[in-house]
Amino acid sequence: MQTGGIRLIICTTLAAVTTGSVTPAHAYAQRPVTVQTLGAAHDTAHGATDSAPRKGGKAAPTVAARAAYLFDATTGASLLGKQATKRMPVASLTKVMTAYVVLREAKLDDVVQINAADVRHAATNDATGASLRAGERLTVRDLLHGVMLPSGADASHALARVYGPGDAKFVAKMNTAARSLGLAGTRYANPDGLPKPSGGYSTAQDQAKLAQTALGDPVLLGIASTRRYVVPASKTHRAHTWTNTNKLLGKAPGALGVKTGYTRAAGYCLSFAADRDGHRLIGVILGDSKPDRRFQTATRLLDWGSEQESGGDQSSGDGNDTGNFSDDS
Repeated sequence: MQTGGIRLIICTTLAAVTTGSVTPAHAYAQRPVTVQTLGAAHDTAHGATDSAPRKGGKAAPTVAARAAYLFDATTGASLLGKQATKRMPVASLTKVMTAYVVLREAKLDDVVQINAADVRHAATNDATGASLRAGERLTVRDLLHGVMLPSGADASHALARVYGPGDAKFVAKMNTAARSLGLAGTRYANPDGLPKPSGGYSTAQDQAKLAQTALGDPVLLGIASTRRYVVPASKTHRAHTWTNTNKLLGKAPGALGVKTGYTRAAGYCLSFAADRDGHRLIGVILGDSKPDRRFQTATRLLDWGSEQESGGDQSSGDGNDTGNFSDDS
């Protein structure tokens, strides 16, 4: 057992899983989250990690971030939680809900014209953008990639403006969706998670539930899993090339995305998932103080979680090899 106040509990809610080929994505989408609710005790006990390996397995990886949660979406088993139900800002993980709402309001081939306010919103808030310019007209499909891959606040502002219409009505739709999905610890204040005037809040467990829902949508699954998206120049817009900020893609076996985020208030955040040996593992890391450590931690958690569900050592390394996630990789 690790030192430093780490408390281990077993949270296994097993369901029958057919062996053999990997379960298709649509089957994962039909599995509701039935994870055990993590109580207030672990939320306040020195940031302890609630988790446990199966008999003979490895101890859970150390999580330096403020909060984390990992579960098996195939069986519904809760694998690990650290302050998993504590409400805190989640930065651009907010945009997962933005994309979810847009897909229920719009058609992928709808065309949205970018205006000066969309561009100014990203620039004046010192937010990441998709390099959009006023007057460009792009499809909803393209703009959703601009939201999810480079985390474009200009793209999310344009979509909320059109499909709210306006921020206030769009945020109301986001919160209605959160309630319908059972995200009791979540309140959205804007479509992008920026802290001005308020970034709202959520929990690691709620964001993991949302990720499961998002990945159950074939369109969102495809977008979240895309490493690079090219929009060729046309008469209505410039050329754009967007690279996914989630560095697990192409490095962690079976990685599916989902979303990165950062503000000073929220720290470095990550919603992540991977398909391993017929299981879909979904996790969330909130409030890390180092940008690349969230990816390293997620890699360790996925390897460890795969071991728990397979009953053997299925990791891609020895637990110390977390890959090169530096900005120039």
